[in-house]
Amino acid sequence: MKKIVSISIGSSKRDHHVTANIMGEDFSIERIGTDGSMERAMDLVRSLDGKVDAIGMGGIDLYLQAGKKSYEIREAARLKNMAQITPVVDGSGLKNTLEKQVIHYLKNKDIVDFKNKRTLITCGMDRFGMAEALVNCGAHILLGDLMFALNINIPIGSLKNLQRVAAILAPIACRLPFHLLYPTGEEQNKNVSNKYGTYFDDSEIIAGDFHYIKRFMPEEMGGKILITNTVTEEDIEMLEKRGVAMLVTTTPEFQGRSFGTNVMEAVVVSLLRDRGRACTSNEYYKIIEELSLKPRIEYLNNMKGLL
Repeated sequence: MKKIVSISIGSSKRDHHVTANIMGEDFSIERIGTDGSMERAMDLVRSLDGKVDAIGMGGIDLYLQAGKKSYEIREAARLKNMAQITPVVDGSGLKNTLEKQVIHYLKNKDIVDFKNKRTLITCGMDRFGMAEALVNCGAHILLGDLMFALNINIPIGSLKNLQRVAAILAPIACRLPFHLLYPTGEEQNKNVSNKYGTYFDDSEIIAGDFHYIKRFMPEEMGGKILITNTVTEEDIEMLEKRGVAMLVTTTPEFQGRSFGTNVMEAVVVSLLRDRGRACTSNEYYKIIEELSLKPRIEYLNNMKGLL
């Protein structure tokens, strides 16, 4: 049985373990949260090195991207380097392949019409591939990188402007302690909905990392479409109570919850390596097709047929 472990600096309350058969192979897939402790995360990656098939880095990105330029996050690089044998991935490979495809899938299947839809993307540098796809499908985007990551109340209105801002601020931000950029540990369970509620209210679609969405979304989310990643059954109940109309997760469901892109990328990498195939974007696209990965779509509040 192949073993995949995601080490997350997020809350341990979201830990989960499943077994699944993927492409004829049995997988043990586990998520372990360290409640914000980078030291424990590094210890766990070091202890698992050479003992599992692939390791996912959860709750942290190795790179931020704006256009063709990537910026390495210092603390994430330290975490990745704790393993010398087992491949360690952060999900960026799937964010730039699978998540792009999800947006086009939703459009081509007439599930979501993005044309002229006001769309708030919590962090474009975290999901630049998704942001590009949304623009290509006609969405009017608003990027929350400065607001959600740096607490600067200035929205960014285009990918071109995001690249300009990134060239100035990203090299500095990537050297900061990661908890200053992204909620970790118990901070993931706190909500500050009055902070940027206006931007949520003015948007028809909310896209991006779920922890940013959960942290800043207002109490009233009536009729909104959410396109995001990892959610639990409790998260779905909460979204339904707040009036969300449609929930799309870019990774499939396993036993009631969707794992993060880092977990699914770890699965993909283990399959590619086992078959002697390179871990390139082209190979990612091929194996996504072979796996027939499709987004999880849930209509909440009896909204099917009304969107």
